[in-house]
Amino acid sequence: MSWKFWRRTPDPMPSPEGEQWERALINRMAREFLRDQRRGRFWGNLFKILGLLYLFVLLGALFSQDMLARLEPAEEHTAMVEVKGIISSETQASADNLVTALREAFEAEQVKGIILRINSPGGSPVQAGYVNDEIRRLKAKYKEDKGRDMPVYAVAVDLCASGGYYIAVAADEIYADKGSLVGSIGVRMDGFGFQKTMEDLGVERRLLTAGANKGILDPFSPLSEQDRAFVQVILDTLHTQFIQVVKDGRGDRLKGGDEVFSGLFWSGEQALELGLVDGLGSSGYVARELIGAETIVDYTKKKDLLESLGERLGAGVSAALLQILGREAPQASLR
Repeated sequence: MSWKFWRRTPDPMPSPEGEQWERALINRMAREFLRDQRRGRFWGNLFKILGLLYLFVLLGALFSQDMLARLEPAEEHTAMVEVKGIISSETQASADNLVTALREAFEAEQVKGIILRINSPGGSPVQAGYVNDEIRRLKAKYKEDKGRDMPVYAVAVDLCASGGYYIAVAADEIYADKGSLVGSIGVRMDGFGFQKTMEDLGVERRLLTAGANKGILDPFSPLSEQDRAFVQVILDTLHTQFIQVVKDGRGDRLKGGDEVFSGLFWSGEQALELGLVDGLGSSGYVARELIGAETIVDYTKKKDLLESLGERLGAGVSAALLQILGREAPQASLR
């Protein structure tokens, strides 16, 4: 038997050339990392600066518009207040917004007349009633203070229906386009009934109340004839109030019969025949030919600076915070 002994060869010592190559590689990687860091900071800072510039420009534009809207023209002009969209306490066509704009128009020194430019399907009878009452009060107060009348005209655009017409009849005269839709003098309250659906799904409705009629109009409970009759009395009462307001505003100019108050609506030409409007014409026509001040200045109350900014930036969270949480009870509407 023979034995062989192997001698372990030691690892070679790193050469100076290898150490330099490794050092150069590390230095290169470090430089690339630092370059990427600087590039990332550069673009990040650039985007931040551009965002701030955009914000400042937007704020400046909105502020300028807001300031211009507050400047009262030195020349005689026609004041215009827009009634646009659903009439509700939470919309632009709320009584608060409309009344504020109307008061400013009546108080302005250079206003020769006021136009209510209406493009609305209606809405809350309460909000419409507030505006109608305030127009009449402001007209009476202006005559008492100035010794003359402030002419107020309503001009229907696409739609002047229900609550929109409720407001219009407070004006001295109403004008519309031949294609405008005018009327719809009625009251409605709508909802859905899910009782049959609940039964088909096998779901039991458990409604506990204190008060025999507290659960009236619950969509998951049957609508009894007693409940229906009770609600109908309310609707009829509101309808009677609406009819009286129209008669007070239009007087003997109304030429139609009971169909005028049936909830139907008509074109501008038909409305003229029925005495619902006084003539066909636009806001420009009324300002130029009737008021005598062709320059029209918009007194409509716009959204404030923060609301406009939030809307333009798509601030959904801001909009959500402005809404009231929870469901509202069914409401009667002039639509």
